[in-house]
Amino acid sequence: MYLKQIEQLVVLQKVDDEIVLLQDELKRAPQQITELEKRRQDIEDNAEVVRDKLKYLTDQQKRLDSEIESDSVRLKKSKSKMMQVGNQKEYHAMMREMDNLEKQNRGREEEKITVSEELSRQNGELAEIDGQAKELDSELTVARQSLDDRIKQAEARLGELKLRRSEAGQAVPKPILQRYEFIRSRLKNPVIVPVHAGICSGCHIAIPPQAFIELQKGIQILSCPNCQRLIYWSEHIESEAKANEDGAEAAAE
Repeated sequence: MYLKQIEQLVVLQKVDDEIVLLQDELKRAPQQITELEKRRQDIEDNAEVVRDKLKYLTDQQKRLDSEIESDSVRLKKSKSKMMQVGNQKEYHAMMREMDNLEKQNRGREEEKITVSEELSRQNGELAEIDGQAKELDSELTVARQSLDDRIKQAEARLGELKLRRSEAGQAVPKPILQRYEFIRSRLKNPVIVPVHAGICSGCHIAIPPQAFIELQKGIQILSCPNCQRLIYWSEHIESEAKANEDGAEAAAE
């Protein structure tokens, strides 16, 4: 009876271990998507900054074109009026105005070259960012599909494990199962652990000699005095497993 209860508790523990792993995976799985989405948003933010720069540069280019065009028209008009100048003073005034207009337009043409070069550089940067965005979008699509598949598989497996857990729990006396659940609610997995050479494998501390003697008798289920986990002598389960294997081999012969 004792060994049967221990075996069922060990089965229950294995089921709970896998349930914990699956639940952790279900919690962690969406983090990959969250991280990818954050990277995608960062890329979009960078793209928006570049678009703002491009808009500003384009507006600058239009302004320069307009100013160059406007002063070119003024320059043509001034040249046309040169023939109508009546004295030296007006002539020199018009020459200074024309020189200023030409100087301003040369400066604007140089500025246009700088703006055009920067526009080309920013357009190249935006194209690179767009390429990164497309790659990340593809990665996100694959990751979301993979996540959906992983979640479905994990949930299906959890359903199977919960059924197995229920079946294993039914084979354990209610008081013992309540002890198991009580410890499980207060301690990190595992709840039931083997004792090897007098050492609890849950807390890795030696149990008192008298407690170890009682454990070896295999009469009742005991708890580790240090970590309070349920304990069993490892050789009980190993001996039982070997006996089952020998019985199976003998039946096969």
